[in-house]
Amino acid sequence: MSEKQQLMTPKAFINNVLVGMSIGIVVALIPWALLGNLSEALIPHFAVAEDILAMVTLAMSLLPMVIGVCIGMSFKFTPIQTSSIGIATVVGSGVATLTESGGFLLSGTGDVINAGITAAVASLIVMVLGDRLKAYTILLIPIIVIIAAGGLGLVTLPFIQEITTLLGRFVEQLTTLQPVLMGITIAVLFALIMMSPISTVGIAVAISLAGIGSGAANLGITAAGFGLAIMGWNVNSLGTSFAHILGSPKIQMANFVNKPLIALPVVLNAAILGAFAGLFGISGTPISAGFGFAGFIGPLSAFNTMEGGFSSLHNIIVITLAFFVAPIVLGIGFKLLFTKLIPIVTEKNYEIKFE
Repeated sequence: MSEKQQLMTPKAFINNVLVGMSIGIVVALIPWALLGNLSEALIPHFAVAEDILAMVTLAMSLLPMVIGVCIGMSFKFTPIQTSSIGIATVVGSGVATLTESGGFLLSGTGDVINAGITAAVASLIVMVLGDRLKAYTILLIPIIVIIAAGGLGLVTLPFIQEITTLLGRFVEQLTTLQPVLMGITIAVLFALIMMSPISTVGIAVAISLAGIGSGAANLGITAAGFGLAIMGWNVNSLGTSFAHILGSPKIQMANFVNKPLIALPVVLNAAILGAFAGLFGISGTPISAGFGFAGFIGPLSAFNTMEGGFSSLHNIIVITLAFFVAPIVLGIGFKLLFTKLIPIVTEKNYEIKFE
């Protein structure tokens, strides 16, 4: 173990794992989120759409490998160590099942939480072994990491799957019984999480957040994007302002940590939009949840999962109001309220400096 690794704190270790998971999730899932449903709709008209669908579906199923590799890279491990972690993560994720013919079938994304646990254990093993194996590293590291970490992942997999399944069903039941209340709660939570280091996409995929819960999560993130952009419109550049909406509101993370009150206008915006999700049945999928307005994934997913799809005038009006008109109007209204009428925050609190 190197001196730098010996000095690594538990907080830094967990942060490396979370960062790697976040990057891996975005890289593997964005192609499907953007092109999956669209390709399915275009298959009858364009033959190439079937090939595109196959490619982005494969990318989605390779999520555990990408998570493992990204976590290994976040620790700055060697290629041998990193690829070993990637393989162990695939083993522990449950994404591949053995067929009767002796081959393997890739299905879905595997269990994302167990994939993260497996990759974390694999990283810990690599840190402990360090350079101790010397010339035998290329022979022993893959064997030890894959068998030990991957094997442990297979042991924990059924328990983690049961927990995540129960959590997903619990959220689904609550959104069925109390759609408006749960829509508000989920939207506010995801708006706040979006301003933190935690991955909204990772959480959504991990608990299989679907239906109204997915729609509410995307609206909460949309509220954060538009709300923060509007609050800092006069102190940030045009590109930086639009980055909140088309990119990620996480660019306000440092400001949020230093002055948590800047989230108040965003939280209220998200609460109202979350209620819209419950009232009008705005929905989504586990893979689309957590992206918000970025890449138009939230609105497109809502169209694809709501009855009537793109052909419904009702859907067009509701989704346009919820994902575009309402967050802008509410953003402007809450800006006037909290900077002029009840001056709790200032525009300067939302300034982003690139140094």
